Order: sequence, then C-alpha cells, then structure tokens
Amino acid sequence: MLIFVALLYFSLACTLSWLIFFPSGRALLIDLVERIGAAIERRVDTWQRARAFAAESAARASPTTPLRPLKFARRHALALGAGACALLLPALAALMLGEHRTLEPYDGASLPPDPQVAALLRGEQLAPPQALPPLVFRAVEVVQLRPLLVDASRNWDLLNIEFSQRLLLTFKIMKERHGYEMALLEGYRSPMRQDELAKLGSGVTNARAFQSYHQFGLAADCAFWRDGRLIISEKDPWALQGYRLYGEVAESLGLTWGGRWTMMDFGHTELRQRALLGKTPG
Repeated sequence: MLIFVALLYFSLACTLSWLIFFPSGRALLIDLVERIGAAIERRVDTWQRARAFAAESAARASPTTPLRPLKFARRHALALGAGACALLLPALAALMLGEHRTLEPYDGASLPPDPQVAALLRGEQLAPPQALPPLVFRAVEVVQLRPLLVDASRNWDLLNIEFSQRLLLTFKIMKERHGYEMALLEGYRSPMRQDELAKLGSGVTNARAFQSYHQFGLAADCAFWRDGRLIISEKDPWALQGYRLYGEVAESLGLTWGGRWTMMDFGHTELRQRALLGKTPG
C-alpha cells in the first residue's frame, strides 16, 4: 500500500511539474482552464436565462464570479477529494510510520563555568594596571588621531565600580587569551569636556553633557599597548583584529561595544543604565 501511494504521489508530482514548468504543459493547462471557464460560463448563462434573469447581465458576468468556483467544486467533489488524498496520504504515512524524536533536555548547570567570569561574580576585585607615562599620550601619531586625549581622565577611581571591574576583566582576558595588552585612553569625562567635544562635530561625538555614559563613570575609550607605543587606529590589521576580539569579550561580560554602532567607535565600551542619561547628578 505504501509503495502504491508513493508511486501515485510521484506521478502526480511529475504531472504537476510538467504542467507548471514546461511551455507545452503551461499551454495545455491554460487551454484546459479556458475551456472549463467557458463551459461554466455557458452553464451559468443557461441557468440565469431559465430563471428570467437579464440576458445582457448574464453575458457580461465576470468569469471570476464567486459562484463558479463553488459550483465547479460541487460538480467535481470526487475528483478533488481524490487529489487531496493523493497529496496528503504520503505525508500522513510518513508521520505515522516515522520515528518520533525530541531534543534532549538542556542542562545549563552541567556546563563548566568560565573561571574568570565566576571570579568576577564572586566579588573578586581586580586592580587597575599601572598608569602609562603622560608622554605616551603626546606622541605624534596619538595627537594626530586624538588631539584632545592629553587632558583626558584615566583615573580608574572615578569609574563606576561595577563597570571598572568588568572592564578590568576584559583587559585580563584580552592579555591572557589573545595576547593583547589594553590601555585606558579616557574614562570619566566632565560635562564641560563633553560639550567641548560635541562642538567639534559628529566625527568626534554626537552626545552633549549628560547624554554620554562617560559623565557617570560608566564608559571608557581604550586602545592597545605594543612595543612601548599606543596603537589606536583600526587601519592596523593587528589592531583591527584586536578590536574585534575586544568587542566579543566585552559583550560576553555584559558591556556594550561601540564597534557595532553606525558611527563605529571600536575602542569604546559602556555599561548601560538608561535611566541616567539626560539627568544631572545630584
């Protein structure tokens, strides 16, 4: 029985494919539809004339009137039922005879926790790295890219403790797993400095005072430290790869990475707290 149903289904599928995809099949199908439509129209006209309906209205009736498909379905109910059975029987047979399987239940507790993330959750306090010499931020290549970086705050104590711990853990993972040593370029930013940067245009920042998480100690701009120099520009392939890894690690720790923004800021991360933006502290 199953073989018969499969052969019937295969024959029907081949016939439908020939009718739909081949020009000769389409022509035959169109001709058949036109003939059926004409026959239906003639029968409807006869029926309407027999009941004294206006011949002119019947002659102009649309071939797509809703009554005609219904009449066609009634007159060919047996054929339509057989076709529906031919299409549905293989699926029903496969469903009944097939082996039912479900996914094994997921047990998140069985996965070993990341030791560094677990340490962070236990409250382990990470210490900030040693501050870089001020002259580093006066280097020609640094000034060309970030001319106002010299006066930026790199005081870790001014950062939100939860944010600073996540950022320090990001630094630790970047160094131990990927070999990148990170450096803090700017952390807390005063409202006055934020407005000064906003005046320089959208190429620097679109946020004015208290529209940035820097004013709340919840954001930082970072770069890489290699061979005694700051590497800021993502045009360096090594730095671009580092920024991608930096974004992945930061996001895994619940931080937002600026590399996904329309105006991409690869070195920026923040710990978002929407209720703070636009509000003056105190």
